[in-house]
Amino acid sequence: MVCILCNTGVNAQTTLQYQLKKGDVFKVKQDAEQIITQELDGANHEITNHIDGILEFKVLGELNNGYEVALTFKDLNLKMTSSIQGELMNVKAKEIKEDDMQSKIFNTILNNPVKMVLAKNGNILKVQGGDSLVSKMARASGLEDEFSINMMKKSLENEFGSEALSNSYKQMTFIYPDKKVNINDKWENTYNGKLKTKNVWTLKSIVEDKAKISGKATVLMDVTDANTIMKLSGTQTTTLTADTNTGFIKHMLVEGLSTGVSTMKQMGGEEIPTTIKSKITYELINK
Repeated sequence: MVCILCNTGVNAQTTLQYQLKKGDVFKVKQDAEQIITQELDGANHEITNHIDGILEFKVLGELNNGYEVALTFKDLNLKMTSSIQGELMNVKAKEIKEDDMQSKIFNTILNNPVKMVLAKNGNILKVQGGDSLVSKMARASGLEDEFSINMMKKSLENEFGSEALSNSYKQMTFIYPDKKVNINDKWENTYNGKLKTKNVWTLKSIVEDKAKISGKATVLMDVTDANTIMKLSGTQTTTLTADTNTGFIKHMLVEGLSTGVSTMKQMGGEEIPTTIKSKITYELINK
């Protein structure tokens, strides 16, 4: 009988989902590095983007299909370097420099919350306020003519508009199945946007209040801006530990490698072999 009960416990199905309550606050430290390598005439050009910051998620209330959550950037630092041109950007959002337009733009993002609807499986169903945030950032640039401000908005929307924020942070939240699972069970989901991924998740273990989950994904990247088009494909791996009481992650590591081509208008549309290697960590720093 003891053996039967033990086996039943080991194979018991588990519901993995967010279980939040109004007033819950989670602060997450994000650290991301992206290395873009382009090869032209046998020579490599390497661009390194580094972003780190602190995100605050505050539960505003429970809905029929999930939760209303306020996402606020509490800190944000961006640095971009080129192996040819040296440092291209170095912005600390908390430090405004009068002669630095970028510092004024990114300072505006701090402490300006956007609202999202978070499903219990982690899918972000809706984001409100991203477009308003983009407008505030563009106005903070100091540009005065409407044409330049609108061009600035178009550029910022790709990263901080409502749709962009939704697609970006699904990577951190959308990790749970819609059914009960056992240890070693697998499930799938997909993210869309400029980075499309098809994920296969596996529940590796549950020990006390910690669930360990791994993910493998195929990635398609299709990015178009004013001067560049990138089309790449690759793979992505995720390892994470989540709190089974709340569903919120404690730690997550996402690593990706994609290859393909990029074309630049100033080079007449010539295809340049391109590789993007990325590493992102999310860590819960307090609750």
